[in-house]
Amino acid sequence: MNQRRPAVVVLAAGRGQRFRGEGHKLEQVLNGDTVLALTLRQTLASGLPMLVVTSTALAPLVRRHVASRDMLVLPDQDRLGRPAPLGMGHSIAAGVAATGDAPGWLILPADMPMVRASTLAAVAQALEKDPIAYAQHRGRRGHPVGFSAELFSELTGLQGDEGARRLLARYPAQAVEVDDPGVLIDVDTVEDLQRLAIDPSMPRPSDIGIRTAG
Repeated sequence: MNQRRPAVVVLAAGRGQRFRGEGHKLEQVLNGDTVLALTLRQTLASGLPMLVVTSTALAPLVRRHVASRDMLVLPDQDRLGRPAPLGMGHSIAAGVAATGDAPGWLILPADMPMVRASTLAAVAQALEKDPIAYAQHRGRRGHPVGFSAELFSELTGLQGDEGARRLLARYPAQAVEVDDPGVLIDVDTVEDLQRLAIDPSMPRPSDIGIRTAG
């Protein structure tokens, strides 16, 4: 892992239960490619190291786009045969732990295909000054959210659906204003997908920027 640049932890392990269409939301086609592929394309274009945290069910989809070394497949069961922990907090903790030599991390949900590579680079640069930085568009907090290496223990201690909202409350956080509406746009529902197909620059009228941050 490159010691000078934060790693992008792409969260692709969720079950996508709000998406009522056929198949998982990450494999839906948008602008000629899947939602996941579009997200990963921008991540790769940023030039930052990347790790995709995914589930066994979605691993085949992820393998179409990244090498095995850039994937972390979460087990379905623990060592005792019980269902393994799920949730955003668990995924963040696992991804950060697996890239522990990185100087920081950018957390990016895989269902955000419109986030630009330049936005990822801008948030990564902001981490040189503050322990937390996040993308913001027209005053609305979005993704990615970046964390410096000093927060390693806090991040690896996250569990379940617990995001990092408490870290934003405890540590100085820098808002990185970007001309990128994609930081506010995710694909949670069939309606979200249809909206993006019509107008890729239009987020739905709700603040989704708190998902990873809380």
